[in-house]
Amino acid sequence: MRLAALLFMFLFASCENPFAPKLATQQIVPNSFLSDQKTIDGVFQNFVYAYTFRDTSVYSKLIASNFTFIYRDYDNSVDVAWGRDDEMRSTNMMFQLVNRLVLNWNNIFSLTEDSLNAAVTRGFTLTVAFNPADIAEVNGKAYFELKRSSSSAPWRISLWRDESNF
Repeated sequence: MRLAALLFMFLFASCENPFAPKLATQQIVPNSFLSDQKTIDGVFQNFVYAYTFRDTSVYSKLIASNFTFIYRDYDNSVDVAWGRDDEMRSTNMMFQLVNRLVLNWNNIFSLTEDSLNAAVTRGFTLTVAFNPADIAEVNGKAYFELKRSSSSAPWRISLWRDESNF
């Protein structure tokens, strides 16, 4: 009897439960889905990643220390601007308040660049899901200035002007 119990325990312990697979043995590389910010396209791909996963740590690496965001307040006929700290606060709040963000970059209307500076105007579509019954879609256009300290450094957004007509 004791031998049967021991044999049963041995067989039971050696079986694998298909509903509880073992943990992966390969090491997962963090941020393996991120693009190289040494390219302008990489900046925009990481922008999509940050919005998709509502990741402020990725987003913060896109934004230069001297960043300025500008949008037009059409109700009061004035431009409104804020800096990096306000941008990070407002983006963090947006990431917390929404259930889902889907950002798609559309046509590039203009692109000028040299080794340290770039200016890009491009269209975008942003879908914001506050909850399953409250989803908004925004189509617009934005102008960006990107800078970097050397040709081997990553690009950072120093200016973002929302040129949408909301």
